[in-house]
Amino acid sequence: MPLAANATLLLIDFQLGIDDPRNGQRNNPGAEANAASLLAAWRATGRPVIHIHHASVEPDSPLRPERPGYAVKPELAPAGAEPVIVKHANSAFIGTDLEERLRRNGVDQLVVAGLTTDHCVSTSVRMAGNLGFDVTLAGDATATHGRTGPDGVLHDPETMHQVALASLHREFCTVRPTAEIVDALSTRG
Repeated sequence: MPLAANATLLLIDFQLGIDDPRNGQRNNPGAEANAASLLAAWRATGRPVIHIHHASVEPDSPLRPERPGYAVKPELAPAGAEPVIVKHANSAFIGTDLEERLRRNGVDQLVVAGLTTDHCVSTSVRMAGNLGFDVTLAGDATATHGRTGPDGVLHDPETMHQVALASLHREFCTVRPTAEIVDALSTRG
């Protein structure tokens, strides 16, 4: 899995508000550390990084721009001229110039990490795949919360995470572990 020199890392919604207790139990406490590994590797190789931040329009959301939860987790904060795209929908492509930026820069390959696996990550990866991008999802650099189904049954966060990854893999992206992706950076694309 060689990665092109312009393979772009998308970091989706690594914001403090994701950890709001109202969201319930979460899986994969190592997601941020894995994403930080990807970010360090991308910076070390000079590849492009784009940060995606969610600015909620929901009145009670911890991700509203005026609330503390809108802030980015420190280990994944943008640096230098790394662009930040602010979205208001689940997909990083809706209502933003993300696709235009990628096309303008000749980007074909995306590597994605973010929160949450079954919401904004899934929606963004699905759209990227449908738009023709070659997408790799760092499955261990994503996480989600438990969800209650329409039947009232609570599905635990690890099950939600694994099912989301399974539904994306081979249809919209290739799911790979962080270490494998970092190793691929040394392979010329």
